[in-house]
Amino acid sequence: MGITVFPSRLLENAVNEFASLPGIGRKTALRLVMHLLRKDSEEVRRFGETIIRLREDIKYCKICHSISDTEICGICSDKSRDPSIICVVESVQDVLAIENTRQYRGLYHVLGGIISPIDGIGPSDLNIDSLEEKVKKGGIVEVIFALSTTMEGDTTSFYLYKRLNKYNLKLSVLSRGVAIGDELEYTDEITLGKSIINRTPFINPA
Repeated sequence: MGITVFPSRLLENAVNEFASLPGIGRKTALRLVMHLLRKDSEEVRRFGETIIRLREDIKYCKICHSISDTEICGICSDKSRDPSIICVVESVQDVLAIENTRQYRGLYHVLGGIISPIDGIGPSDLNIDSLEEKVKKGGIVEVIFALSTTMEGDTTSFYLYKRLNKYNLKLSVLSRGVAIGDELEYTDEITLGKSIINRTPFINPA
């Protein structure tokens, strides 16, 4: 495949930036850039300012670590939610996926990743200490491990089990309606919803 020769350095730079996004190849990046060039200058300016504000003004909830516009997110501040149940997820995308099922009314705890030695991610890189602190304070009766059914996800669930098993609470995991090897955010809503409803006690694999 030949190297694209751009008629403008500005165009080339813009294509390079879009192509740096996950799942965006250079052809798609070029189409996106050309689409922006056909837009009104004010629309493009608004688009750019939105991205800048996203990066500079976004907050992370002090309680669950999810993305928020305020210090405490809408879910954690919702008095109709059940604060005695905590659903542990890898990312904000997983919170959105579970919320879309409308089958869960507890709170969340976003780890910010999963344990993956090959990627240099260990327990200290994740929001695990704050999860244990929540449990220590009392009032939590169940913690659900809603992590991807990959080797890394199972390793993380087992680590959390070892950290939390000494406390008097129920530790559960999604039912295996979520296929082995699946990432949670890509699981369809019906399957994910049933997996939450039919969750089972976490069994120590050791």
